[in-house]
Amino acid sequence: MATILLIDDEPDITATLGRFFERSRHQVEVAHSAEEGLSVFRRARPDLVVLDLNLPDSSGLDVLAKLYDDQAVVIMMTGQGDIGTAVEAMRRGAENFLTKPVELGHLGAAADRALEKAKLREMNRFLTGRRGGGANSSGSLLGVSPAMRDIAEQIALLARSDKTTALLLGESGTGKGRVAELIHRQSPRGTRPFVEVNCASLTSTSLDSELFGHERGALGGEARERKIGLVEIADGGSLFLDEIGDLDATLQPKLLRVLEGKSFRRLGGTDEVRAQVRLIAATSKDLVNEVTADRFREDLYYRLSVMPITLPPLRARAREDLIELIAATIDELGPQLGEAPARVSDAALERLLKYAWPGNIRELRNVVERAMIMGRGAAEILPVHLPAEVRDASGAAVEHYVPKSLEEVERIHMERTLRAHNGNRTRAARELGISRATLIKKIKDYNLT
Repeated sequence: MATILLIDDEPDITATLGRFFERSRHQVEVAHSAEEGLSVFRRARPDLVVLDLNLPDSSGLDVLAKLYDDQAVVIMMTGQGDIGTAVEAMRRGAENFLTKPVELGHLGAAADRALEKAKLREMNRFLTGRRGGGANSSGSLLGVSPAMRDIAEQIALLARSDKTTALLLGESGTGKGRVAELIHRQSPRGTRPFVEVNCASLTSTSLDSELFGHERGALGGEARERKIGLVEIADGGSLFLDEIGDLDATLQPKLLRVLEGKSFRRLGGTDEVRAQVRLIAATSKDLVNEVTADRFREDLYYRLSVMPITLPPLRARAREDLIELIAATIDELGPQLGEAPARVSDAALERLLKYAWPGNIRELRNVVERAMIMGRGAAEILPVHLPAEVRDASGAAVEHYVPKSLEEVERIHMERTLRAHNGNRTRAARELGISRATLIKKIKDYNLT
């Protein structure tokens, strides 16, 4: 529910528009002159003002100027002969203008867009005005929406269970590495080593040596000295295996043995080596499909997925989560980039929220850093400082919008759950609390792909 102020000298018009907005559950304030309108605005601080261009005691443009100075969101109403003046009102900051007699459907759509922009501005002012949270805090990393706060709670619970293996799921760039560090820092192992390795970046033999070490004379006789592996180095701390879905089949039983028996053998060695590590694994692959295709051991999968956490892509996160992430990125990069803007303009922020971010957090950080460099000397980041693909984004691939019906809410929720589980219907149905058959029927009903 929003508060809407109607300023028009014709009581019949304010009465009609007032009833229309009240049916949409908005609170309505009414004024019939410029002086009364400004007084009501200062008292009620409405979310939206619908302002007539011609008032008995002042020009609507003069009232607009005063409202604009107070950061009001304004829709102008004008007679048929005042189009030129209305265009001037748009240039001076009005969100839209409508000609009388006003078509209520058009007014409702224009009001919805204006209220959305008002909410966006308020969030932008609030979040970018905050300082000192730090880009590494869980709020800045994950977001402030209820969905992301729930994930933050899961992370905190998982961190405290420092012997439980953690499995992080999600697209590339969704912040799985940063979350792994967060789990480690919040756990009792936080003062011990945090060791990271990417399973997709090395050959099987190299990864075996990297993880478990090797004895002198191993690797076809090329190893001149014994090498301590990362599992030993991480003893007492956490070992983060990124892209574990790419772990070679020959190394999977060796890792499983570490998880179950806490012991292993170095490459080329015969002695049992023990290390007490907490494993944090991450993957952008669907491990259930990998198990089905015999590329990933089922017993290792179940050992890993005690408490899996799925990080949604940026296109599916709430707008306030993205604004929080943008603000945190500016805070983090600001000291490194002299004379860079410390905030984002509303127009630039609107474009950032319409972009789908296929590269997720990694891409967002790069775009913000580029914009801060391009905008050096400016007070705020403007649309011109953004890459063309961000400036021209239509918003069609973005999901953080407000659904209009319960049916649409259900469709969006099912689609996001399916995507979070990489299309696995069994796991999605389990999370949704429905049978797999019901989910399949809904997929057909809603034409989900």
